[in-house]
Amino acid sequence: MDENNKENQNRTTPVRVRMPPSPTGFMHVGTLRMALFNYIFAKQKGGKIVLRLEDTDRQRSKKEYADDILDGLRWLGLNWDEGPFYQTQRAEIYKQYLEKLVDRGKAYHCFCSSEELEAHRQYQMSRGEAPIYSGKCAAISPEEARELISCGRKSVIRFRAESKKIKFNDLVRGEIEFDGSLIGDFVIAKDFENALYNFTVVVDDFEMGITHVIRGEDHISNTPKQILIQEALGLPRPEYAHLPIIMGADRSKLSKRHGAVGVTEYRRQGYLPEALINFTAFLGWNPGTEKEIYLMPELIRDFSFDKVQKGGAVFNSARLDYLNSCYIKNCAPGDLAKLCLPYFVSAGYLSEEKSGGQTVYKNPRTGEGVELEFIEKIVSYQQSRLKKLSEIAEASGYFFLSELSYEKELLKWKDASFAETKLALDKIKNIFANIEAGDWKRQNLEEAVLPQIAGFNLSVGKPEKDRGYLLWPLRVALCGQKMSIGPFEMADVLGKEKTAKRIDAAVEMLNGSICAPNLFNR
Repeated sequence: MDENNKENQNRTTPVRVRMPPSPTGFMHVGTLRMALFNYIFAKQKGGKIVLRLEDTDRQRSKKEYADDILDGLRWLGLNWDEGPFYQTQRAEIYKQYLEKLVDRGKAYHCFCSSEELEAHRQYQMSRGEAPIYSGKCAAISPEEARELISCGRKSVIRFRAESKKIKFNDLVRGEIEFDGSLIGDFVIAKDFENALYNFTVVVDDFEMGITHVIRGEDHISNTPKQILIQEALGLPRPEYAHLPIIMGADRSKLSKRHGAVGVTEYRRQGYLPEALINFTAFLGWNPGTEKEIYLMPELIRDFSFDKVQKGGAVFNSARLDYLNSCYIKNCAPGDLAKLCLPYFVSAGYLSEEKSGGQTVYKNPRTGEGVELEFIEKIVSYQQSRLKKLSEIAEASGYFFLSELSYEKELLKWKDASFAETKLALDKIKNIFANIEAGDWKRQNLEEAVLPQIAGFNLSVGKPEKDRGYLLWPLRVALCGQKMSIGPFEMADVLGKEKTAKRIDAAVEMLNGSICAPNLFNR
């Protein structure tokens, strides 16, 4: 088929792509990026997505890995139209194509031992030659091969590669050319029942009508072999697009030390699927604008291969955290509260029970029921501080405690004495006592306390505008730690009664440290 006819065919043939993960490990960011770019391209072109699990590596492929990949794709919203197909269930199809190649003399049985192959490889390398197969078994006829096999000789099936230039147009990198003489006859199957990767993908891509192969650049070296097999079988050639390698910030191979973990682990840590999609889309693609937040419809609208970079894509975990925090901030508090519930449960701050077909939550320390509105209020105040959902329990656990444990020194702000700190808490307590429970809201608490700061500070000889002398003791009394949301937000969540109890507990702690009553009259 000449190039003009091929181009016209590509314009009219419906786009069909494949997501072909290998279930030899849990789903990682490279698999995600491959699946995402296939998904985006197919949706943009109104095409179909075929999910194919390439599990021909029987020793390393496991059901738990396959299940993890399927669950991860569903969680991310990367749904497929056909499949999943498992290559281990398609052996009979591969056998038919293998037999065609052998019958046509395009492939043959090779009986060379691994020791022979390694010795020849070392010899070629010592001469500065490309380590390719010598062709020792290429002249063995199918009849001879069958006789040797019947006698118990072990063999593999090699493809008879032509020594010619192999060119293909890559949608990302343009024209790529390989010298076929440097490939040599390569193995395509262990036997008729066990075909290998480069052969199975060619057969499957044809059988499944794949028009575009979108994958990582580590597969570029496989492409000429696959093209040779396509030509030998008389199969059409799909379009190819090879995505840049993903590297760590130090430009080395991406690993866990760069912050990269499996998709299931990202989910467990509390990354939102939208954030992970947004982050992954920018691993090799750049729209050329300042826009950072991309929802899926926008990715589908703006994606193009001419904006996919050729150089390596750098994985930056800090950017992932930033994007995730943006998506968390844009969550509706009610939805975010439901997402955060499992983290409170796993941390032991909530217990989960079934009652009347519904899930009921309780505080296991007090036995009190916990309403979703209470969680929603906590989450709404923490929302702007979260990078990932898993941080919510550690940041908010003090709301569920019946008693706080902290050093009384923590109650003091800067150079304040224990006496002055107690005066601050007494002041706050008196102000709060005059606020009705029905008016107990953050804004009302602020409006009652903030105008009193200057007067209090002057009465104890502190800088007039330093809010810490009055508010810091309140913050610590309510949470027992240095870092928290604001004191008025905490008081709002706790309610009037629990707020008063925590202030009283702090005052009682301070009473034993104050020995000079005249300090109160300063």
